[in-house]
Amino acid sequence: MNSESSGSSRQWAMFLHLSQLLNFVVPFGGIIAPIVIWQTKKEEFPDLDRHGKMVVNWLISAFIYSIGFFILSFVIIGIPLLFALGLLCIGFPIYAAIKANEGVYWPYPLTIRFLK
Repeated sequence: MNSESSGSSRQWAMFLHLSQLLNFVVPFGGIIAPIVIWQTKKEEFPDLDRHGKMVVNWLISAFIYSIGFFILSFVIIGIPLLFALGLLCIGFPIYAAIKANEGVYWPYPLTIRFLK
């Protein structure tokens, strides 16, 4: 775990993680907002690039998991898995935002690394 340098970088990393929660308010807001924040601020704050890649990897992973769990819901087991995934989609960004505000990079568990 590496420490982040500036306070502004830590704040933007926190906003980047928390912006995923917009999915629960605005359709696709939690997908568009983190990508926009990451792409517009990564040149200004190089540490933000790692956070942005992690968030995008998590969004892609969660989408893949949701498709699989939806298919499994026809045999009942997918229903609790979808519920658990929903909780992770709330919990992981909040925990990562807290860590980012402390200056720590926290990789989301269960994330498939598409962007490195």
